[in-house]
Amino acid sequence: MGGKEKKKKPLDYRERDYRGGIAAVGLVATRVVVRETDLFILAPRAVETEARGLIIQARAGLEAYIEANPRFLPALSPLKADPLAPPLVREMLAAASAAGVGPMAAVAGAVAEAVGRGLLALDGIDEVVVENGGDTFISRRDRSIAAIYAGDSPFSNRVGIKLASGDMPVAVCTSSATIGHSLSLGRADAVTVVAPAAAMADAAATRIANETGSVDDMEKVLDIAAAIPDITGTVIIINDRIGVRGDIELTGL
Repeated sequence: MGGKEKKKKPLDYRERDYRGGIAAVGLVATRVVVRETDLFILAPRAVETEARGLIIQARAGLEAYIEANPRFLPALSPLKADPLAPPLVREMLAAASAAGVGPMAAVAGAVAEAVGRGLLALDGIDEVVVENGGDTFISRRDRSIAAIYAGDSPFSNRVGIKLASGDMPVAVCTSSATIGHSLSLGRADAVTVVAPAAAMADAAATRIANETGSVDDMEKVLDIAAAIPDITGTVIIINDRIGVRGDIELTGL
């Protein structure tokens, strides 16, 4: 249940080397793996036990729905809303419909947010960052910067997105055609979307990345991004070109 079908292996995203650059003063790092779900979490204390329980809970509802609805997992286009589905699945269906993709395109973001919100409900957890394969749910008291990892692009880990504390919780999700094992129909090194909800950011990043065939497509694709509802903004990186649309402030790293 990875959410996006296996494809190429130019850079093994499963190694998640970019995680070495994820840090926050005063927060403790925890990695939790449950089958295909591999989360990197920052919180005021170690949360492995609690996070594992939240992952299992999220996966249980999703896996049961997949088993009962065989069209759900392989769908590459939106499916109808299902008011009887588990909350996580309803979020995925709604995000996929808004972005114009299959619902599993939203799975990593949806799981990251479900775990993050579950942790925030615990005593003593008032800040959290949950990263799930490049899809990140962030809730912090202070402003933060989200670095963009874009493989071999000269912009990789040299450009970040400023996130104001007043905008949190917020999601920052990235899709790529050159990094990792997920299916992408485009050629972008990175498409990063900022949105209030992680399922929406994840689905939108997938749609925008699918539309990005070359640097010549960038303006057209940024127009497509601007038409997707419920997202704050988009960054597209292809080789040595970068395009931005929406309410996003970039900074050098």
